[in-house]
Amino acid sequence: MSVTAKESMTDIAYHCMSKRKKEVEFARLWQEVSKTLKIPAEKLDRKKAQFYSELMLDSRFASLKGNKWDLRNRRKLEEVHSDSASLLDTDDEEEREDEDDSLDLPKGEDEF
Repeated sequence: MSVTAKESMTDIAYHCMSKRKKEVEFARLWQEVSKTLKIPAEKLDRKKAQFYSELMLDSRFASLKGNKWDLRNRRKLEEVHSDSASLLDTDDEEEREDEDDSLDLPKGEDEF
């Protein structure tokens, strides 16, 4: 694959994944991207972390179970969107509510 100077790591990942028919493990995808870009060994760890962050932020990709990735457009909505209600920790919410009661906030005429 020929790479142009303007292609990002995620652009290269997108091209690599477009050729595949199914998801790929992150390590395998990183290996393909780093090899394509000829990233020097001394920069591999730093670039790997950067690549992972960029994948997470790029809406073209879907993070799957088992540290696998796929193109979002090949996945059903349920596979790439989690129920945000399940992410809430009710214990934390109760603690925050208790903390609000203990704050010494101005009341009455002293209120903002």
